[in-house]
Amino acid sequence: MSARETLDALLERHGRTYADEAGIRLRDTPQPLYQLLVLSDLLSARIRASAAVAAARALYANGMRTPQRMADATWQQRVDALGEGGYRRYDERTATQLGDGADLLLTAHGGDLRRLRRDADGDTDALRTMLQRFPGVGPTGADIFLREVQTVWPETAPYLDAKALQGAERLGLPGSPAGLTRLAEGRDPAVLAAALVRTALDKDVADAVRTAA
Repeated sequence: MSARETLDALLERHGRTYADEAGIRLRDTPQPLYQLLVLSDLLSARIRASAAVAAARALYANGMRTPQRMADATWQQRVDALGEGGYRRYDERTATQLGDGADLLLTAHGGDLRRLRRDADGDTDALRTMLQRFPGVGPTGADIFLREVQTVWPETAPYLDAKALQGAERLGLPGSPAGLTRLAEGRDPAVLAAALVRTALDKDVADAVRTAA
């Protein structure tokens, strides 16, 4: 099979961003960008991605869709929402991080992550560093945010980090962001990144894609 056939099979079956899976209609506006930050925090823990996505959905369903609403919620309300989504192993620590992160975003950036984008002025490394100032968002969380946000912040694209490249290697696809971007021929880089990450996280995904291709 060709690399193009493999990529087509991958995107056909797993071409969906984690933001979309969590019900986030990602746009360059404060609310969905904040929701993506929350999701990135949840996904960066050593827990199943499905549990992190479910927990994000539960937080949003319980009204915690903006930094102000997150900050206004009690610690117990955040714990309960995380537990509702099945995020029990890290619920207490994460509830604290989400509250502290919401406070930081409100006080330092007016609740608007676009201010980080402006301050980074096209420097993705600087943006990655800024994101890690939020409690719970370390290097892994920053990478998750940047992989997903490149749809609406195109200056960060193509953002195909080590985890995405690990998925490409597992499928025998090009091992560089430039090579993968050429192969994808203009498809959404965030969708490409998410599909490759799913491959890196689950060997069964790679096996199924090879069989389909």
